[in-house]
Order: sequence, then C-alpha cells, then structure tokens
Amino acid sequence: MSAAPRTSEGSSIPDAAAPGAVSRVPAGSGVLPVLAEVVRSGFVEGHHRGSLVVLAADGSVELALGDAAAPVFPRSSNKPMQAAGVLRAGLDLSGERLALAAASHSGEIFHRDLVQKMLVEHGLDAGQLQCPPDLPLDPVEAETYLASGAVRDRVTMNCSGKHAAMLAVCAQRGWPTESYLDPGHPLQQLIHTVVEEAAGEPVAAVGTDGCGAPLMAITLTGLARAFRSFVLAAPGTAERRVADAMRAHPEYVAGTRRPDTWLMREVPGTLSKMGAEAVQAVALPDGRALAFKIDDGGGRALGPVLARGLTLLGVESPVLDRIGSAPLLGGGREVGEIRAAF
Repeated sequence: MSAAPRTSEGSSIPDAAAPGAVSRVPAGSGVLPVLAEVVRSGFVEGHHRGSLVVLAADGSVELALGDAAAPVFPRSSNKPMQAAGVLRAGLDLSGERLALAAASHSGEIFHRDLVQKMLVEHGLDAGQLQCPPDLPLDPVEAETYLASGAVRDRVTMNCSGKHAAMLAVCAQRGWPTESYLDPGHPLQQLIHTVVEEAAGEPVAAVGTDGCGAPLMAITLTGLARAFRSFVLAAPGTAERRVADAMRAHPEYVAGTRRPDTWLMREVPGTLSKMGAEAVQAVALPDGRALAFKIDDGGGRALGPVLARGLTLLGVESPVLDRIGSAPLLGGGREVGEIRAAF
C-alpha cells in the first residue's frame, strides 16, 4: 500500500482533501486526529479521536496516526501475553482451554462450563477466583442469563478463563494462590517480562485492570509488535501456542456474536484481540499488524475503525462489512452510522 505523507513527528496523516480524511492536526498540538465520526441524518454530530499504527510485514511502521509512541493500557489486548506467561510458568494448556485463558469471553454457557471444568481439573473452586462477579459480556446472553434468574458471578465475568489459568499454574507451582494478582507475585513478574519481550520495549507503567489483574502499559507500536511476534514465533513456543489456540478456537476467545471471532474465522491465520476502552490489536500470518485506541474509550467506534485499519493492511473479505457496520437508530430505524474518517 502507498503511505500518505509523513509529518515531522513521523506520523502518516491522510490528505485532508480526500473524502472522509482525517483533518490535519498541527504537530505537538496534543490533539489527536479524528478516527471516526458520528453521522445522524446526514449531519456529523460527533467525533472519536485516537491513535493507530500499521506495521508492514517486515515490522516497519507503514502508517501512524496520532501518537502511536505514547504508552497506553492495552487492557484485554494484553491477554495473549498473559496466557503466554502462564505457559512459560509451566501450565500445560492447549486447545479451547488455552484460548479461554486468553479470552474476554461473552459469558455464554460453553464459556462458563469450561471455566468450571478448568477449576475442577486443578483442584480449585470458583470461590478462589479474584475477578469480580459480573453478568455476561454479550448483551443477548445477559438477557437470557437474567431471565433464568441467575445473578452476577465470578465465573460469568469475561476474564474468568484468564483467572482460572493463573490460579491453576500457581497451584501447580506451589505459588501463593491468595495473592496471585499482586504485581510482585512470581507469576505476574514473569508476565511482566513476557510483555516487555513481546513488545520490544520496557513497560511504562503498571496499573490494575477491570478484573483486578496487573496491567502493563506499552505503546501502540509495541502492542502491534507483540501481536506480530506471536504469529511469527516458532512452533511450540509459548507465544505460538497461544496464537494457534486463539486462531483455532476464536469462539472461546470472544463469543458467537463478536468481531474477534468473526475475523479470526473468516480471515485464516489472523490473530485478533480487543480490549476495554476501545483498544484493538491484530496481526496477519505474514507479520503485518495494527493496533489502535479510541481516546475517549468509545467502543461503538471500534468496529468501523478496525474494518478501515484492516483495509489498510490489505485485507479483502466480506467480513469487513460486518465488522464495520455501526448503524445509528432513530425511532427504531436506521438513520445514520458511525464511520471511519481516515
């Protein structure tokens, strides 16, 4: 693909004269470019700004919008690295179980059942999970779940597969299970190392994710590099095992009605993982990769921006229309859309 002109900051900003292009933002202004616009009845009523990076197959930066060199919390886009840390610690997971360890699952019955099985297999119980009780992440599943009379539960929480895997390896290694979320815990220290190695840069900050687990901040460029490293890793390594499990069982990574699942199913060899606050990372099997974050955390813009980013990566698939569809309703009918603006 042909890159747009580079700014003095190294960012690549599309020509503002092009239809739907991002407006030029003065270098050093601190204002991020518009990645998506909200259009209702033909009127642009809002914008979602953010940063995005596209890597070429050789790992070089092909396109950068906004500030791809600023640290961000990747949120659940860090989960493949956390799962690789669990494998490196010695837990022998594969197939659906390994995919679930890297998941932000929808809370569907098959997700909940496998989390329970993983706990039992390692002599654990749901009471040891330290993720907060929650409803299914998928709104359709949440309605069914509530209609059945069920209440918020730790197993239902979208990160429960990751937490079950973390607990399991701690039990196996004889590490403390009651403090498995402490940033100083041996497992979390190992995950910290995995994140730095995969991203090719030091962790800029450590925070607490929504599920309570330590959260390592890296740049969007580092996040894209990390996903690239997983798909290009040698077979049998922890990183490649995680990538292969996620790609083979995408429904366990997300759910039956989720873009990550659709993408990994329809574009063979693709590794994809979203994160809260509108973060997304993707890598293609040849090493092309992208990562972005919508600055205001507007998840409604994630699909359109992802579809446009995949187009810039050279992906051609009908699934992009499905992923990129974000209609706006008025009176129960479609009256507009959220669309990519770059």
